[in-house]
Amino acid sequence: MKAFELRDKDKVLLNKELSDLLKAQFGLRMRFATQQLQNTSQLKKVRRDIARVRSILTEKAN
Repeated sequence: MKAFELRDKDKVLLNKELSDLLKAQFGLRMRFATQQLQNTSQLKKVRRDIARVRSILTEKAN
């Protein structure tokens, strides 16, 4: 997910996207803890996407 794609969305959609990403992160962490996660790079991607969404929400708040 790119930042310019997120900037086109409104706050409601961004909050929903953030919620979905946090749920995905939780699921990946549980799979990692039980050693069922094959591709550990997914954790890094989701964490960066969460940071992008939060940054865009902060920009829109101002």
